[in-house]
Amino acid sequence: MSYFALAALELTLLGLLSGLAGTLIVLRRRSFFAVALSHATFPGGVVFAVLGWNLLLGQALFALLLVLVITLLSRIPGQGRQVASGVVLSLGFALGTLLASLNPGLGVPVEALLVGSPLGVTVGDVTAAGTVLLLAGAVLAMTRRRILFHTFDPVGFAAAGFRAWPVELVVAGVVAAAVVVAMPAVGAILGVAVLIGPAAAARALTDRIEWIPPIAAGLGVAGGLLGLWASREFGIAAGGSVGVVMTLVFLAAVAIRSLRSRPAPQGSRAPSPHEV
Repeated sequence: MSYFALAALELTLLGLLSGLAGTLIVLRRRSFFAVALSHATFPGGVVFAVLGWNLLLGQALFALLLVLVITLLSRIPGQGRQVASGVVLSLGFALGTLLASLNPGLGVPVEALLVGSPLGVTVGDVTAAGTVLLLAGAVLAMTRRRILFHTFDPVGFAAAGFRAWPVELVVAGVVAAAVVVAMPAVGAILGVAVLIGPAAAARALTDRIEWIPPIAAGLGVAGGLLGLWASREFGIAAGGSVGVVMTLVFLAAVAIRSLRSRPAPQGSRAPSPHEV
C-alpha cells in the first residue's frame, strides 16, 4: 500500500473516531482536558524515542498515567478537572521540552511529535487507530445510557445511586486513546482539532443528540481527505492542511446555524389566506 493510501486510510479512521470520542469531548465539555492530554503525553514520546522504542506505546503509557493523575487531582476539595488539566498540561509540555533539549540527537524530530505527518504513518499506526475505533465503539455501546444520563443530569444520576467515577474513567479512557492514536498523523497540537472540529461542527448543525455522531464522522472523514488532497495538489504540509480544513468546516457550520436561526424579514413573510 502506498504512503498516500495509508494516509487516507488513517485520516478516514480518525474521522470516524471523531464521531465517538469527539462527540464525548464536545457534549461533556472536555475540550481543555483533551488539549492538556495531547500536549502532556509529549514527554512519553520523547523518552521512548531516546530509548529507541515505539513512540505510540510511550505516549499511550504516559496518557494512562496522566488520566489517573488528573482523576486524583480533580477530587481534591476546591479543585476541579479544569484546574487539574491545566497543571498536567504545563508539567507535561515543560517536561517534554526539557527532555528534548537534553537529547539534541533525538532520532525523531521534535516537530514530528508536535505536528505529526499523515504521509508518514505506518501500517502499525493505522492498525492502532482501527483497533481503538472498534474498542471505543464497543465500550460506548455498552455504557452510552449511563454516560448520557450523567452528562445531561448529573444531579439525577447521583440521586439514582450511581457513582460518577466509572463514567468519568470510561470517558477519559476513550478520549485518551483517541488522542494518542491521532498523534502519528497530526501530532500533539493538531490532533485535538481533528477530533473536536467535526464534532463541534455537527453540534452546531443539529440539536438532536443522536445525529451528532454520524454527522461528526462524515465531516471528519470528508475534512481529513480534503485536507490530504489539498496538501498534494498545492504542495503544502499535510498535517497543517488537514487542521485548516477542519477549522473551516467548523466555521462553515457555525455560519449555517447563524443563517438558519436568523428571523426572516417581515416583508418576506408568506401571505395568509385572508390576506390573499
